[in-house]
Amino acid sequence: MTVTTPYPPWLPGGMALSDSEKAEDLADSLETQFQPVTDTSVPEVIEMIHVSLRPYFLTPVSVPKLTKPEKSDEAISGLKFGKAPGSNSIPIRTFKHLPQPAVSLLAKIFNAVLPTHHFPQVLKHAPVIFVIKAGKDPALPSSYRPINLMEKIDKLFEKTLLARILHVVSKRGLCESSSLGLSPGTARPCNWPASLKE
Repeated sequence: MTVTTPYPPWLPGGMALSDSEKAEDLADSLETQFQPVTDTSVPEVIEMIHVSLRPYFLTPVSVPKLTKPEKSDEAISGLKFGKAPGSNSIPIRTFKHLPQPAVSLLAKIFNAVLPTHHFPQVLKHAPVIFVIKAGKDPALPSSYRPINLMEKIDKLFEKTLLARILHVVSKRGLCESSSLGLSPGTARPCNWPASLKE
């Protein structure tokens, strides 16, 4: 965790001058803000999901392809300029100019994730930077919000997977077309199959 902007020292319980002291203060502030979920229904929901997914993980590798190169192209087209790159420092512009063989290779990587049940370790980590909230006192650790700089390949996989999930959910009629719980700006519940409710 690094503090990239030299804001004035703050005083949560003592003055923090070094980057490591500021990082510790920011970590403490985040720990205070983001406590574990205590809703008693959450463990039941997690167990329900595990039970529903168990048959999938026990089946032989015969999963249909997640995506095609043209869908990867669509996901790349949806990336917005002006976003910070991840730790590999590959800018959005590079993805926008990938040759077709590279896009096809991305699709192959994405298609290998589900049947192998393996997500590359390097994509599970991302640097976190802190940005001052508008109008807040820069001397307080609570005045900063964390931003996770995801790798763009990770973001592309996320977009590809979400598109596939929405397609399957819509095709199987699990949600009303006007109220997909996974669509932006909507939050009404889906009509999940009985196997997920039991």
